[in-house]
Amino acid sequence: MAANYAFGPLEDDVIIKHRLLTRTTTTRGEPPLKKLQKKFTSFVVEVEKDEDNYGECEKLSRAFLQELSTFEIPLLKSKAVVGANVREKDNFNELKDDINRQILQAQADIEELKKQLEDSKIERKHKEECEAIRKLIAMQPPRSETQKIITELEREIAALEAENTASSRMLELRRKQFALLLHVVEELQTTLEEDQKSLIEEMLIAAEEQKSGLEDANGGSEAMVVD
Repeated sequence: MAANYAFGPLEDDVIIKHRLLTRTTTTRGEPPLKKLQKKFTSFVVEVEKDEDNYGECEKLSRAFLQELSTFEIPLLKSKAVVGANVREKDNFNELKDDINRQILQAQADIEELKKQLEDSKIERKHKEECEAIRKLIAMQPPRSETQKIITELEREIAALEAENTASSRMLELRRKQFALLLHVVEELQTTLEEDQKSLIEEMLIAAEEQKSGLEDANGGSEAMVVD
């Protein structure tokens, strides 16, 4: 529900300005400045009369001075209030500057804390990784047992290498023996072929000789018959 005011914002500004100028505190009654003006006017009018009115002038003078003193008291108060407001404003500006410096420092501290937080996260991650590696290492057998296994494996590897070397040498020896055997077989085969060839030639020669002998024998018999 909207609030109802007697005056609008613009009217309030006008009224406040008027009150400050006339030193009035309410909207009712005669302003002090106007009252002072009336006292002064009355005093001046009375002074300017040609009559013997010294007593009235003195009375109006005292009334004017009293009204002036009454009017001056709020002025002094206003001056003190203005001075206090100025000092308060200066204090407020100093406080504002201090707050701004604190805000900047807080922002810098926040950025530094963010950086420290990131560094802490990275450090924590490294610690977690190191812890995982430590647990993994803890799950492995002791170093002495590992060294024993390594020594045994090295011994087995050396034995396998020695066996491989012996097998290679044996294979090379078998290869040479097989090559020698093939060479001997080839020489035997060549010798057999030559022997067979020689035997065949000898058999052919013997057959020829036998045939020639038979022919010679048959020729002698026929000569004897003719004779």
